[in-house]
Amino acid sequence: MSDGLSRAGQRAERRAALSGNGQSRFAAAVFAGGGNRCFWQAGFWSEAAPALGLWRSLRRVAATSAGAAIACVVFAGRLREGLAHFRSAVAANPRNVYPGNVFHGRPIFPHAAMYRRALLAVIDRDALERLHAGPELLVPVTRAPGWLGTRTAFALAGLADALEHLARPSVHPRLTRRLGFAAEYVSVRSCPSPEALAALVLASSCTPPFTPTLLHGGRPALDGGIADNVPAAAVEADDGPTLVLLTRRYPRLPRHRGRRYVQPSAPMAVSAWDYTDPEGIQAAFDLGRRDGEAFASTRRPPGSDETLPTGGSHTTGIQRWKPSSR
Repeated sequence: MSDGLSRAGQRAERRAALSGNGQSRFAAAVFAGGGNRCFWQAGFWSEAAPALGLWRSLRRVAATSAGAAIACVVFAGRLREGLAHFRSAVAANPRNVYPGNVFHGRPIFPHAAMYRRALLAVIDRDALERLHAGPELLVPVTRAPGWLGTRTAFALAGLADALEHLARPSVHPRLTRRLGFAAEYVSVRSCPSPEALAALVLASSCTPPFTPTLLHGGRPALDGGIADNVPAAAVEADDGPTLVLLTRRYPRLPRHRGRRYVQPSAPMAVSAWDYTDPEGIQAAFDLGRRDGEAFASTRRPPGSDETLPTGGSHTTGIQRWKPSSR
């Protein structure tokens, strides 16, 4: 591939960096949150999915925050269109903050409107039907404990997350759940329209002040990643292992018999909420492609009848869902 790794030494180094453990025939997948860093997941999927037969084997997916947006675009078969549209929208946006909007009754931050327009531009009714026909896709929305208001809850959750990462960076932080924050999972199959799907994804991405405070199901919603940014437990079963796609590097990954954690091979320069950096988004996607190619080269399942194609829609992970026949 033109943007893949060209030297055996580079391949070996990248394979070592993509650490984790588990089996090959994945029955479930997890897309962690991470804002713009989630484009790494899109690039990874575009290479690893066709090579490993994930289109056939996956039955369940859990995806939070921006990871939910990526998962929806992937399983709706709109990955190429989604990347192109969002890159174009971000390139046309000169700033992340518009202070003058306060005098005109408009949002100071453009993120929520851009996010919603992108989802609606990319996922139409036909794409939503493909999404519904794919694996069960669960999107978490965090509910705050009843004794906290929405803004106070978000501030407390952010403080707890920062303290926990400072003391002991962990893939699955626990402090927010101990404080009473809980994830409520919603299936994308419950969304009857693209507008309802966009509302669910935005609720799972609710991060004031970049987004306004939002309701889902008539109740205040917060970013799904507050309760668990890597919701692997939501899709685990005994019919096969879970592929967990992270969006940042950790000093130590969990060792779990039923899961394969995969992290980017290098830190990404793009900021989670920088909606002015199309080059950073493309760089995250390209790193994901290289990492996905390296991962697939070591994990091709025995007896797989799918090979890495040289062209066509498979190279970007875009194809109609093929349910497992097992």
